[in-house]
Amino acid sequence: MPHQPACFTPTDTRLRRATWTTMAQFFVNGATFATWGVLIPSVKDRFSLSDAWLSVAMLAVAGGALLSMGRCGKWLAKVGSARGLRLAGMLYAAALLAIPLMPVFPLLVLLLLVFGTAMAAFDVAMSVQAALVENARTKPIMSTLHAMFSIGGIAGAALGAVPGLSPLAHAIVVAGLTLAVALWGGRHLLPDALPHDTQQHTDGDRHARRMVLVLGCVAFMALVCEGGMYDWAAVYMRDVAQSPAAWVSYSYAAFSTGMALGRLFGDGIRSRLGGLRTLTASATLGALGIAAAAALPAPATTIAGLLLAGLGMANLMPIYFLAAARVPGMNAAESIAAVARFAYVGMLVGPVMIGGVADHAGLRLGFVGVALVMTTIALFGARPVRRFI
Repeated sequence: MPHQPACFTPTDTRLRRATWTTMAQFFVNGATFATWGVLIPSVKDRFSLSDAWLSVAMLAVAGGALLSMGRCGKWLAKVGSARGLRLAGMLYAAALLAIPLMPVFPLLVLLLLVFGTAMAAFDVAMSVQAALVENARTKPIMSTLHAMFSIGGIAGAALGAVPGLSPLAHAIVVAGLTLAVALWGGRHLLPDALPHDTQQHTDGDRHARRMVLVLGCVAFMALVCEGGMYDWAAVYMRDVAQSPAAWVSYSYAAFSTGMALGRLFGDGIRSRLGGLRTLTASATLGALGIAAAAALPAPATTIAGLLLAGLGMANLMPIYFLAAARVPGMNAAESIAAVARFAYVGMLVGPVMIGGVADHAGLRLGFVGVALVMTTIALFGARPVRRFI
């Protein structure tokens, strides 16, 4: 297994190559996941699916990721993140390419379970490499790497809008790019670091897992808010802010733009303020943005509030993943996988929780609930990462 010794210091050239390669991994991950999203309408039409059966296909992707996340962490701890990225990238690309080729719906569901598994393995290995690159540099870069995921998602979605490009051709282009990055990038990635604390006794292991559990709980809260905004922003804009039909899509665009900009500038902010202050300020800004949209539900203020919310939420997960990679006494792949599992669950259940509140008390109160969760992160979310950031 390719572990790096504690004294390992990459040369400037190797670190630069590893940085660009990791950026490419984040980009193709975002593009691949966005391509699946673009393929969903064609899947519905090809198999004449109802909304209920289409949701089964969507759930298969999430289910594959959630069910395999723990095993992915253990597997990556054995083979190393560089080799894991290469193998997971090959599977990820092959599964994406096969989606438009599935002849029957049951086979598609099985394939989407594999697609979700490959995505989980790729996500965890990619995050381990991101932590290695950041730890070897003198300046932060974690938020910029996550921004590349957002940019890749935009690129993958935009490719689907090219006139005359079939779903299969779209999948071929993105799968080919993902495969090329997976095969080319392995030799430029950094070897995995040894755990900070190699003691294996039960108390140390138990303490490390408690720290990861706390990080996972806060990550869950952050992704409840983020997932809720992605799924409910447009509905809030139409039903609560009473915006013109042409403005509805601007709400999603405002939040997504805030996320992308927040991550592009997040490393510079963190280098000036430090990780703890950045995290607290980010959560505070996110809470204020959602609170503004809830307090003043007019089209312009809602768009402004969602933009602020995106700016605030953008840097929460990069910081929590970096902290997870630095938990002493636990392999980075396993700790990141554990935190990522909480995050995935938060992303999935967040919209459902907001929907439940909206059904009983209105969507506006659901947004108030999101603001309160973000306020909780602002007040207490820096404590679990104080030792690692």
